[in-house]
Amino acid sequence: MVYNLIISKNSGYKRVHSREGVTQEKKCDLRSSCMEIVTWNVNGLRAALGKGLPEWVQARSPGVLCLQEVRARREQIDAAALEQLEAGFNHSTWNTGERPGYSGVLTLAKQEPLEVNLEMGDDEFDSEGRLICTRHPTFLLYNIYFPNGGRDHSRVPYKLAFYERLLEVCDELHAHGEGIVICGDFNTAHREIDLRNPKQNENNTGFLPEERVWIDRYLDHGFVDAYRSLYPERVQYTWWTYRMNARARNVGWRLDYFLVSEELMDRVQDVVVYDEVPGSDHCPVGLSIDS
Repeated sequence: MVYNLIISKNSGYKRVHSREGVTQEKKCDLRSSCMEIVTWNVNGLRAALGKGLPEWVQARSPGVLCLQEVRARREQIDAAALEQLEAGFNHSTWNTGERPGYSGVLTLAKQEPLEVNLEMGDDEFDSEGRLICTRHPTFLLYNIYFPNGGRDHSRVPYKLAFYERLLEVCDELHAHGEGIVICGDFNTAHREIDLRNPKQNENNTGFLPEERVWIDRYLDHGFVDAYRSLYPERVQYTWWTYRMNARARNVGWRLDYFLVSEELMDRVQDVVVYDEVPGSDHCPVGLSIDS
């Protein structure tokens, strides 16, 4: 049994049990209502802390930081490095699941969320530590590490079922008038523009037709791919294999997304892919939004 931590510097902590380039960047203006949300699959938090993660986060200073694939619990992290990462944030939520060293998500926020939820209501999915939902004044924010289908495709059914269950949850929230931002590693490239070699990867997980159609379904159910809406023709990737010098050659995939409820898109100022930032096989992606 795993206990996930929700920590506020204002209220202590409580334990809860739960299943084209940055040169075109538009920064938030001086209005206090604008904040940046950054999503980043760090491919192991302990390793990323030694590869410039805290320094980049402190320099960027996002309002909310959503990390995926942390693969560690809070007590396993070097205290000094974690303190450096959390400097400036007043709230942190960890969801590390039941399997040690696997999956896991972490959300850090400058302003304490109004609510926190770690569940979709299905033990099959909630046990893997893949989701944190935080309520902010004008929207719900989902930090999600979507399943990988596996090289042998053995986990593709699980992955598709996860997509389906989350969409059911979001449909219900939309029906009640909620605005939603979903960010994280979707483990799927949606269109041919979203990976360097689409033809060669048609039979590989991450670009299978049955995986890609789920992005379409989210778009048919009131969501917008914020980056692609703003930059329909821009070629930019967020993940590169460590093999064959792929990142230096920019042979990559766009796997990390912000899906935003249609009614929130007029408040989105920009989405920036920080593809020059090292530290993981993924790069961070930031969404600036009037909150």
